[in-house]
Amino acid sequence: MNVLFLTRRFYPDIGGVERHVLEISKRLLLQGHTVTVITESQNPLKKKHLNGITVFRMPVMKEGEKKKFLIWKWLMGKRNLIQQADIIHCHDVFYWYLPFRFLYPKKPVYTTFHGYESYPIKKKAIVVRKISEKLSWGNICIGDFMKKWYGTNPTLVSYGAVETQKIKDVRFKIKDSKSALFFGRLDEQTGIMQYMKAIEIIKNKFPQFNFLVIGDGKYKKNIEKKTKVLGFQKDPERYFAQYRFAFVSRYLSILEAFAAKRLVFAVYDNPVKEDYLNMSPFASFIIIENDPQMLVQRVQECINNPSLEKKMIDEAYHWVQKQTWEKMTKLYLTLWKISEK
Repeated sequence: MNVLFLTRRFYPDIGGVERHVLEISKRLLLQGHTVTVITESQNPLKKKHLNGITVFRMPVMKEGEKKKFLIWKWLMGKRNLIQQADIIHCHDVFYWYLPFRFLYPKKPVYTTFHGYESYPIKKKAIVVRKISEKLSWGNICIGDFMKKWYGTNPTLVSYGAVETQKIKDVRFKIKDSKSALFFGRLDEQTGIMQYMKAIEIIKNKFPQFNFLVIGDGKYKKNIEKKTKVLGFQKDPERYFAQYRFAFVSRYLSILEAFAAKRLVFAVYDNPVKEDYLNMSPFASFIIIENDPQMLVQRVQECINNPSLEKKMIDEAYHWVQKQTWEKMTKLYLTLWKISEK
């Protein structure tokens, strides 16, 4: 089977969608399928072949009304990739494929919806998703909250995955009993500024509290003035293993923290993000707050009550062991109605 993935960003860019597409592609290859990725990745990597995955990188185009026409023009020049594919699967960018949906009406096309764009959600974003849903042969929603906020009818729902081997390899040694790690983009959607407010309060109570930020984004320069910041790292597990608490609010980072046996403190600053967290199957395994002061109280409560921390960690670890990339790949094959080899 020849699978064509369309995704805005791809490896070696770092992020949830980038990791998702890479891990699924790797496992499809192991089953004997052929995988091609078309991406708008900004990374200068020019390799066409990546561990068996064929990658085509469009030139980066400026945002604006003309962008979609430029993308369609580029894809028209590569339409042989569409013609040769048995399955087309779009990751949040169904509009790239829109004209070809009518040129090749019998070509199976699917969509994965990853997260949400921004808050408040614009009517245009809802309309685009509904069109993507209606014209796709089926879809995967990363999060059940999309039913409520986008009116999406998911064919299948998932929350991400982790590598089971890395779960086994992690050494659960805490570097400092009063410490926390943030891993993710340094922007609004990850809640980093709420965490920074909480850290200011925590350091007044515990001056030696050790807080490390791993990530990059528009807030990086401001954050560097207040705490240590490392750029994105490929293996978050080894960092989670050194810090007691995980300050993360996105699904993939939450699952990676579960795998490292770390208690997760997640934050929200709007109703969509609140449902994003509270409607997840692991909501009872994490601490969810929208007030930095309350977050500090919950941190202090866990420092003083390690038995509560252990109970939540054990429940999360038991759950995440079943959330493998192999299981996620099977979900895709189920959606495409193709049996595993």
